[in-house]
Amino acid sequence: MPQNAWQKSSFSSSTDECVEVRATNGAIELRESETGHIVAHTDPLNFASLLQAIKAGELDQYAL
Repeated sequence: MPQNAWQKSSFSSSTDECVEVRATNGAIELRESETGHIVAHTDPLNFASLLQAIKAGELDQYAL
């Protein structure tokens, strides 16, 4: 992932209704594209754990 470049999932449509992620200064930042001024910060290990849980379906009960 390029430093400082916001990325969104290839599954996202061309609208601004997606979660974006970027790597910056050794951290991972996430934001909702509609509210880009609110940014959550985490480290790469916790982000990898989150992705693994999502892919395994462990968070499906929270989906709307």
